[in-house]
Amino acid sequence: MSDLTPIDQIAERVDRLLLRYEELKRTNALLYQEIASLAQERDSLKSRLSAARARVDVLLTRLPEANTAPPGSVNTPRGPL
Repeated sequence: MSDLTPIDQIAERVDRLLLRYEELKRTNALLYQEIASLAQERDSLKSRLSAARARVDVLLTRLPEANTAPPGSVNTPRGPL
């Protein structure tokens, strides 16, 4: 490389920098796609969680009161021993 003129050396470095820049642009685009995919997955999971919570809330409203036990069951205190 020592036989190259300073202009040639600079041109070679600029070419390498341009290649690196293009690689980084492609990597950045892929990362943005991954972010979008993960955000969509997160939103889907949040929606599913919300629906599950709503179903649990409905089931909780159907439960009998804590003070009343179904016939044939034994009420046992749940406090410190």
